[in-house]
Amino acid sequence: MLRLLSLLQTHRYWPGADLSERLEVSPRTLRRDIDRLRELGYAVDAVRGVSGGYQLRAGGALPPLLLEDDEAVAIAVGLHTVASGAVAGLEETSVQALTKVIALMPPRLRRRMDALRSQTDGVAWGGGPVIDARVLTVLAQACRDDELLTFGYQARDKEPTHRRVEPHRLVSLGRRWYLVAYDRDRQDWRSFRVDRISVPEATEVRFRPRELPAEDAPAFVRAGIKAVGQRYVVRVRLTAGADGVEAYVGRWATIEPDGSGCVMTMQTDTLDWPLMVLAHLDSEFTVESPPELVDLVAGAAARFGRASVRPQPSGPRPPDAAPTGRSPRGSGSGRPRR
Repeated sequence: MLRLLSLLQTHRYWPGADLSERLEVSPRTLRRDIDRLRELGYAVDAVRGVSGGYQLRAGGALPPLLLEDDEAVAIAVGLHTVASGAVAGLEETSVQALTKVIALMPPRLRRRMDALRSQTDGVAWGGGPVIDARVLTVLAQACRDDELLTFGYQARDKEPTHRRVEPHRLVSLGRRWYLVAYDRDRQDWRSFRVDRISVPEATEVRFRPRELPAEDAPAFVRAGIKAVGQRYVVRVRLTAGADGVEAYVGRWATIEPDGSGCVMTMQTDTLDWPLMVLAHLDSEFTVESPPELVDLVAGAAARFGRASVRPQPSGPRPPDAAPTGRSPRGSGSGRPRR
């Protein structure tokens, strides 16, 4: 039952034969399981016939024994916060979960979410661009359902354009979101910064997914960033092992083993992100480039050093108090003072 529900939530429409094959059950068992989901409150539509199938309807009431209204809104708000980068490494998963929650929300709860969004000032974690959760969910749903997408796009130092794309995947890289998609008008694959996308609309036109010309979506985005070029090429030598460093920062940098340590290379247009990475890693390191990062690290080290000094107590010292670091006369320290 849980596998069936999960499959229905990850695709707009499932042919009955495909569902039976995925679940390794007979069509009769599948129909019985669909009826059980309906009894639990899930609105599942059925299309009869040889090419018939099933679809989980959006916008119905939340199924009973699943979530209370307040709990659903609280979960959506929490997922929105995580999607903005508040918890590193969970951005993409949170968007997928947020898409499922919002798809099942009845209109009254969506209005509460819209009210909360309009009355809340968002600040992206780490100083990155603020992303509208509605934009992320529209893009995520289009990726999930293989649905043609249109939106306005403002590229850097260029005039705004209108794009018509086949969305493939959302990628969280550093402090930014990217949409990997096939641009129909330009007949090529592209990666789009989500903070530059405006008014995305799903057209309800389905397409057959194409093969991505890369190992995966994050690799495609990194290759595009490298080809365009960034303001800084960061190269840092660390004493920590390559596996541990790559586990934390491997999506945003290239990690190469170097003896017992490793070398981290990262392309970026701002240095505050690599500075945060170095502060988080429990490792000695040497910045080889750029010189601006060397100065930034030195300045941060000086500030942290000043903050770690304990302030001396103010006011006169009691007469019987010993000087700091010295034993009082006649205390029996056993060593004469010179």
